[in-house]
Amino acid sequence: MMKRIAITGFSGFVAGHFLDYLYENDIPCEILGLDRATPKIDLAKYADKLNIRFSVIDLMDKEALKSAFATFRPDYCLHLAAFSSVAYSWKYPSESFTNNSNIFLNLIDAIRETDASCRVLSVGSSEEYGNVSRSELPLKESQRVNPVSPYAVARVSQELMSKVYVKAYGMNVIMTRSFNHIGPRQDDRFVIPSFIKRIIDIKKSGRSEGEIETGDTSIIRDFVDVRDVVRAYYMLLKSGTPGEIYNICSGNAYRLSDIIDSIATQVGVQVTTKVNPEFVRPDDNKEIVGSAYKIESELGWKPVIDIKDTLRDMIAERS
Repeated sequence: MMKRIAITGFSGFVAGHFLDYLYENDIPCEILGLDRATPKIDLAKYADKLNIRFSVIDLMDKEALKSAFATFRPDYCLHLAAFSSVAYSWKYPSESFTNNSNIFLNLIDAIRETDASCRVLSVGSSEEYGNVSRSELPLKESQRVNPVSPYAVARVSQELMSKVYVKAYGMNVIMTRSFNHIGPRQDDRFVIPSFIKRIIDIKKSGRSEGEIETGDTSIIRDFVDVRDVVRAYYMLLKSGTPGEIYNICSGNAYRLSDIIDSIATQVGVQVTTKVNPEFVRPDDNKEIVGSAYKIESELGWKPVIDIKDTLRDMIAERS
């Protein structure tokens, strides 16, 4: 009997790669995709291995959510839906916090009321760690969280609520703190695809050099390929320990200025940068690098895709 997986945020960047992972690894499943927007990818290409149905649904509507789960009765739920931009959360803090906190609360309560045995992967963020000293790196799951943006506060709220439902109701909720993931098909609103688009635009204009506006390019991040991330998500859905938190990260430190240089080299242009104060976030985390020891030691997961290959694939699809 095929397993049933409900996926929220189904029309987003990560969900499409999760479908690719299931398909490419011959994992037949019944999928219920839930999102406010219709997916842009062609779902028919998965039809010989995946039985996919999609419902337009607002996760703020708990009754509609309950009805969907009562009908589908998933074995697993991958919760990807969120306003996932930190910059957006600074611009619209109330909307970002309310949406991200309440849709998770609706989701977990709907599952509790329809079938509490469903295993839920609650996707969180490395932003929960906040500003840390270099001596605290790489970040481990035992590190105290210290959110410094409205987005991060909502993610901590989601994590705490997960723990409440595990303890109070014995629910099967596994949590992640996912570090910056990048890859093909990522929206240009995010930092690395934005760099790639503007650097390729310089090349397409016939110039061999150009300038792009950026935020603070001295900040350091741990980037991991989305195709490695979805493999981790599947493994956690299947074998993660309820109530536990797992970092999903590469363990490597990448300065944004070095990423820009690497993109420019691959594209074949020279790029200079100019800081636009509007792109600089208040109280931004200066350096975030994680340890994936826990998920590697428990489940055997580790990232395998080099960042140069990730950038190459992202450049290729836009060239």
